[in-house]
Amino acid sequence: MAGIMTPGSRLLYGAICVFVSVLAACGRQSASSTSAPADTGPSRSQVVARVADRAITLDEVDRRALGLDAGAFSGAPLRLALYDARRRAIDEIVAEELFAREAKSHGITPDALVQQEVMSQVAPVQDADVVAWYQQNPDRVKGIPLDEVRGQIHQFLQQQRMSRASAALIDRLKAKTKVEITLDPPRVSVGVPDDAPALGPAGAPVQIVEYSDFQCPYCAQVAPVVRRLAEHYGDQVRIAFRNFPLPNHPDAPKAAEAAHCAHVQGKFWEYHDRLFANQKALMPDDLKRYAAELGLDQAKFATCLDGGTFEGVVQVDLRDGRGAGVSATPTFFVNGRLLSGAQSFEAFQRVIDEELARADAAR
Repeated sequence: MAGIMTPGSRLLYGAICVFVSVLAACGRQSASSTSAPADTGPSRSQVVARVADRAITLDEVDRRALGLDAGAFSGAPLRLALYDARRRAIDEIVAEELFAREAKSHGITPDALVQQEVMSQVAPVQDADVVAWYQQNPDRVKGIPLDEVRGQIHQFLQQQRMSRASAALIDRLKAKTKVEITLDPPRVSVGVPDDAPALGPAGAPVQIVEYSDFQCPYCAQVAPVVRRLAEHYGDQVRIAFRNFPLPNHPDAPKAAEAAHCAHVQGKFWEYHDRLFANQKALMPDDLKRYAAELGLDQAKFATCLDGGTFEGVVQVDLRDGRGAGVSATPTFFVNGRLLSGAQSFEAFQRVIDEELARADAAR
């Protein structure tokens, strides 16, 4: 029998299970996954209301309901928002059911289960934790004095800890009870040139395409996460790098060309890391200096860079990115599922693990 949480436990579940994720991206802020398949159900152009001679369409209603910009490209944000809303609802219902079943097996209420397995396991946030987070996240606090945001940071960290403890409990309960989610996410077909820089084998079951900008601070922020993904998943994941230099980053296009000049000498990822570590020094002389520091053939590198050998490649990346709906950096496509912004390792892990399970089920 399906378990129903009480209003109190539902509110508590919401408080501990919803991780407050600040998705940072250079350029326009984007959502966390995107789409391409045709919509199902009523036509988006269907008129659902009229006021005198003013027709109100389903598309307009959905955009208003979901808080979407009317000018968003190709309706993809609408399909994405609908999927994300449905998936959040599924996850909440699944968690409620798991909590209710586990509580019943112990003869306690869901509230008591949460208190016992989550709340009691979470260590309180200390002021030193707040100070450390403040110092480690200057881009997010944007120079606001610590005393003005101390309370917000404390609340965020406490909620983060409760969210992780709750997620760990849900994972343990899923290991005991079969859970199958068959709602397929929207996807975009994203191509990758054969010679694009990449980590991992071409035949990996999970293909990740990253669109990045060497002047984007959030791209630099997520670079270590990308490396960690490659190390963690090994042959199961391939991560291909493509360029998307934004108009407000004037040094990014030449830096992208320089990275490709390093790529032909077998040092793309080392050069990639050097650029992200020196985002305020990306003039041509700087780019050549990094090549020398990495032991590249300086004459070949200079000829490649000064001659604009890879200018066309960067422009193709930009064109393809726009065609896939990219408008901000960093943007990632995981088997066609879009993740936008400087996502955490755990955010990638969730999507990658779902894709690996999907690949296993298809065998």
